[in-house]
Amino acid sequence: MINLAWLLLALPVLGLLINLTFGSRLSKSAIGWIASGAVMAAFGVALGIFFALLGLHGEERVVTLHLWEWITVGSFTVPMALLIDPLSITMTLVVTGVGSLIHIYAMGYMADDERYQRFFVFMNFFVFAMLLLVLSDNFLGMFVGWEGVGLASYLLIGFWFDRRDDLYGWYADAGKKAFLVNRIGDFGMLVAIFAIWTAVGTLNFHDVFAAADAGLIAAGVATLICFMLLLAASGKSAQIPLFVWLPDAMAGPTPVSALIHAATMVTAGIYMIARTHALWALAPAAADATAWIGVLTALLAGSIALVQTDLKKVLAYSTVSQLGYMILGVGVGAYALAIFHLVTHAFFKALLFMGAGSVQHATHELDMRKLGGLREKMPHTFRVFLIGGLALAGFPLFSGFFSKDAILLAAFEHSPALYAVGIFTALLTAFYTFRAVFMTFFGKPRDKHIHEHVHESEGIMIIPLYILAFFAVVAGVLNLPKLLTLEHWLEPALGHIHEPSLVLELALMSVGALVALTGIYAAYARYVRHESWTEKLSKNFSALQPVLEKKWYVDEIYMAVIINPLRALSEWFAGVCDALGIDGAVNGVGSALLWTGGRLRYLNNGLVPTYALSIFVGVAAMVAYFVFG
Repeated sequence: MINLAWLLLALPVLGLLINLTFGSRLSKSAIGWIASGAVMAAFGVALGIFFALLGLHGEERVVTLHLWEWITVGSFTVPMALLIDPLSITMTLVVTGVGSLIHIYAMGYMADDERYQRFFVFMNFFVFAMLLLVLSDNFLGMFVGWEGVGLASYLLIGFWFDRRDDLYGWYADAGKKAFLVNRIGDFGMLVAIFAIWTAVGTLNFHDVFAAADAGLIAAGVATLICFMLLLAASGKSAQIPLFVWLPDAMAGPTPVSALIHAATMVTAGIYMIARTHALWALAPAAADATAWIGVLTALLAGSIALVQTDLKKVLAYSTVSQLGYMILGVGVGAYALAIFHLVTHAFFKALLFMGAGSVQHATHELDMRKLGGLREKMPHTFRVFLIGGLALAGFPLFSGFFSKDAILLAAFEHSPALYAVGIFTALLTAFYTFRAVFMTFFGKPRDKHIHEHVHESEGIMIIPLYILAFFAVVAGVLNLPKLLTLEHWLEPALGHIHEPSLVLELALMSVGALVALTGIYAAYARYVRHESWTEKLSKNFSALQPVLEKKWYVDEIYMAVIINPLRALSEWFAGVCDALGIDGAVNGVGSALLWTGGRLRYLNNGLVPTYALSIFVGVAAMVAYFVFG
């Protein structure tokens, strides 16, 4: 079965090509099922490979499938080869499994869109690019997938390029913002790849990591490489200071938001760091910086989510915050735990985004100030959204409870300060999550017109939500304390398993449960019961609200420090160097020739005396040259 791994890439491409070539002649239903079927078939292949690997032991679970020689220049060769191991197959199962459900959901959500064919072509391309990224056995192949994911995100975030509103402006600008911000991270990836090639002479994962384990890569070089990889991850996985693109990505259709935030693009940075963990072992300074960037991103984004009024914006900043936890995990060396949270987050965040899409589909509104009272009109959407909210908030025994608390435990063992920031952010997470739940589904309807026309979404949108809700509840069993099933599964790819003290683990889990319950109760008291103490507490922090509403002025800082100076510099170059310099030189030569021609044309006037004078002057000049020269 492992030898069929090439189908993982071929199937999404096949779906893409069929819809691209014949889509104009097919019905919308056929287009949707071809695209969805391609990803579901890839999921089936991934399951087959997963069970095949289960039958192997230890290092036998790491298999390289060589397809063909891709690049050969002298001694430099890059094969097209797939790395099949527990890490790549775990990522593949997430991408294709969650991606399949999102594709099916999109068939209902996008049913009335006139660009239906184009949408599913782009979606299949997105899945293909992500699979190439996680399955490549070398840095160059991973970089091609990395860039493909960036291109797909640009195409899908700006899918409604001809729309604009007060929240996002022109939707096309959101796609351009994502594309440009990620180019900064991609620069880091390129520098890291060049540094690896210079230091090791190969881009193959196995050879590079073997050199790292053997101490053949100098600590300074490894530190440079890891800081550049951190820059790359900060772009793709939306960390400080490059997270600004992700909230604006909500301008795209909701299935795109679910795919980007749950199963594909934003998980790329976490996967990349986990895959290159052998290099990070040589660069403790880069690892520490990674941990702090992750936890501070989690705090910053979590605080901004507290004041958002758009339901998808709340979830967007929540994604940035949860990615911060994953980056914290890899920063403290808990690579398997970061992947664990990546998996559980894929389930409940896709569920929440698709639940928000169901609300938008039914109400044509996402401003929570205009919603309320939807749980009676949309019972299915309410139930699944509540389950997703409980998982995100870290409610005891839900999947997010186990995965997030496992990262916090690893952070505590590394640095209590990291844990303190992380557990406070967990309190914010529980509060803003249930603020969204209560404002959207509880209380009285705030807009009678919206409420009168509300209806539950159709089955093709609801069924994927229930499947995701099931996994949002039970996915925590993948890595229960002391069993550590997922960690043992990932051991051939990620190395040694660290087992913490059971007493410490239970103590911190109890703290995490208490924090989650406190945050949920605070949201309930504020937005359902409207208790007076919550009003007083809110007033005490009223000075902070404008700062949070302005998102800590990060966009304004970018405008003041980078964009406006660059614009002024470019205008100077355009006005001085280009207009006066380059254009001036070109136009000056032309003007000089015109002036010279204007003077010389008087010599060509048809008068014989003028021509005779010209001959005389010419002869006199020649005589003077030969006589006196």
